[in-house]
Amino acid sequence: MLVSVVALAALAPSVARAQTAPRPPDRQWGSWAIGTAVLPGGPKGWGGYFELQARSNALLREFFYNEIKGGVSYNVTDNFTVLLGIGRYSTADYRDLSEGYLALERRVWQQYTFTQPVGRIKLEHRFRVEQRWTRFRDDVVPVNQARYRGRQRYRLSAVLPLNNPTMQPGTAFLSVYNEVFLDPRGPYFERNRAYAGAGVQLNRGVTVQDAWLNQVDWLPARAQAGTGQFIARGRQYKNNLVLSVVYRIARAKAEDKPAPFTPFQAD
Repeated sequence: MLVSVVALAALAPSVARAQTAPRPPDRQWGSWAIGTAVLPGGPKGWGGYFELQARSNALLREFFYNEIKGGVSYNVTDNFTVLLGIGRYSTADYRDLSEGYLALERRVWQQYTFTQPVGRIKLEHRFRVEQRWTRFRDDVVPVNQARYRGRQRYRLSAVLPLNNPTMQPGTAFLSVYNEVFLDPRGPYFERNRAYAGAGVQLNRGVTVQDAWLNQVDWLPARAQAGTGQFIARGRQYKNNLVLSVVYRIARAKAEDKPAPFTPFQAD
């Protein structure tokens, strides 16, 4: 519990700064649509997930970004899980999608997740180490090369069931998290995400959730192209409406009962 309180206290200033940061030129809200299929860990501990995600520059229109990713997980204990993931991330110009991607990233990551009950609330501490290879449409580097960057992420999540003491079919819940992104090459504090949502577990297999997500990006200091003028490090943020559906795949054998389900966001 002490660890959780300290972590929340450390992250709180980041969230506060996010609310006072200047808006980017585009003042519209964006939206994220997320569909996830989860195979919960069984008696032998092995599980996994697959996810499709699309993001738009405005509410449910001007889509410019998509993700295809998945991972294999192993439950070391009831409250500690490791995962190896891989994904493809594509960014385009929503005004002319026929031109193809502006940036295409392939990513591999290793993830370590700890869960912690505090009364009816369940906390999740998630640590992720990423290896990222990105190509840009106008790159002059050889086709068989890509720009590499590493990154580390930490996310603290909390889920509170409202009308039942634990998660079960028909349970409404609240969900919040804050996540920080750290880049070892700088700017070291790269990004912050703050999330607050509500949802319901419709049945044993399907959970739906709607949420607000605020993303803040810290931009590195740089020289302006053409003029050479120095631009100091800045930041920009955007609010997003997140719509997510999770389908929990049932195992074939009745004895392969997964651990109790908590609707933490897979990403």
